[in-house]
Amino acid sequence: MNFKQKLEIIIKKNNSLLCIGLDPDLEKIPNFLLKKKDSIFEFNIEIIKKTHDLVCAYKPNIAFYEAYGLKGLSQLKKTVEYIKYYHPEIPIILDAKRADIGNASKMYAKSAFGYWNVDAITVNPYLGFDSIEPFLEYKDKGVIILCKTSNPGAKDFQDSYVSPGIHLGSGLNRTPREIVEPLYLNIARNVVEWDKKYKNCLMVIGATWPNDLKKIRKIAPNMYFLVPGIGAQKGEAEKAAKVGVNKDKSGIMFNVGRSIIYDPYPRKKASELKNIINRFR
Repeated sequence: MNFKQKLEIIIKKNNSLLCIGLDPDLEKIPNFLLKKKDSIFEFNIEIIKKTHDLVCAYKPNIAFYEAYGLKGLSQLKKTVEYIKYYHPEIPIILDAKRADIGNASKMYAKSAFGYWNVDAITVNPYLGFDSIEPFLEYKDKGVIILCKTSNPGAKDFQDSYVSPGIHLGSGLNRTPREIVEPLYLNIARNVVEWDKKYKNCLMVIGATWPNDLKKIRKIAPNMYFLVPGIGAQKGEAEKAAKVGVNKDKSGIMFNVGRSIIYDPYPRKKASELKNIINRFR
């Protein structure tokens, strides 16, 4: 079973487009968990136990584990193994935003899909197709490519106008120079082309940019999107859900981290967000 099939099954089973970001911060974790040996792991378990029937995926951001060195990374490994054992039907996305020159990307891909054993990873397309291809070659895994990120600074470069070009594997084919479009739309067109061959591409588009999300959905009508930004980043679930879902009222994962995992009642908060998203699907 490949990543997209696994994702579609859990979306239907849990009737959910909610992805929870497992991004632990020791300064925010409850005191009773801080006393335990593996407090980050224990914190994650608490969230997973309370929400596993409400989600379509879990997404640990590796930065929140690297910050605590080898101890933090070991607890990420334990978290992945816990989900794989107790909830193997739920996809795990490693939010690492990897990409480098070819040889380095091969190692990043091997790390993600070999050692970490996750179902999907986020990658950065800035270095071009050859930096993404080593990930795409794991055809049963999901490769989630940054397109229009949720942060305010996204517009600094992603909105820059460029002469469109489509990389078809044998080179970059450009349209006439007088035709220009925002960089994020050019990225979206490239991802659509790559997916025709590899069939495991997804994109990251922030809920904070609903008009841009609508444009990208037109370019990629059937592709799955990872959509961060609702919750702490103030993206509007209503607008994003209305323009972001595909013709089957699916095709999207709304990632929420801080607003759920640090809420005093994470199950209640997750259920509320799940229902809000479903209301506007």
